[in-house]
Amino acid sequence: MKKVSVLFKETSENRIKGYLKDHGSVLVIKYSGLSGPDLNTLRKELRSSSATLFVVKNCVAQRALHDSGIDILVNRIEGPCGLIFVKEEPVEASRVLCNFLKSHEKLGLTGGALKDKLLEKADIELMASLPSKETLRFKVVVALNSPISGLVVTLNQVLTKFVYCLDQIKNKKGQ
Repeated sequence: MKKVSVLFKETSENRIKGYLKDHGSVLVIKYSGLSGPDLNTLRKELRSSSATLFVVKNCVAQRALHDSGIDILVNRIEGPCGLIFVKEEPVEASRVLCNFLKSHEKLGLTGGALKDKLLEKADIELMASLPSKETLRFKVVVALNSPISGLVVTLNQVLTKFVYCLDQIKNKKGQ
């Protein structure tokens, strides 16, 4: 029979591997000096953006990342680290994380991975500054609608000028 600590490590490693299969990106944070309630607040905020914070021993995280083929993050795991698994869009999760970083200086952002691409802290902050998905969709709709609106305005002006011209001809013949 295995020890409880070995079973816990194996369970944690399998859980990380499952998260890595289901989620498109992972971010690494350093939570040293952060209180438990603050960490729970971060977890709640991340849940609203389809992200999950998972705190685990470094050796377990490194082994799981290595076994999953994400070796680019293995050297980022140092000290008390947490892994944030982002299921859908990493933009919203990075925005939540960067907003939380502003009010909690003790929290550190060490990097992340988007599929197989390594993300630095600056990349994550850049993602956080992007507009939301709804805003981008609105801009696309407006851009697609713009030529049609321009055509309608142009055709309306042609008709207006034609009617104005007919009115002027009527006025001249009426005099």
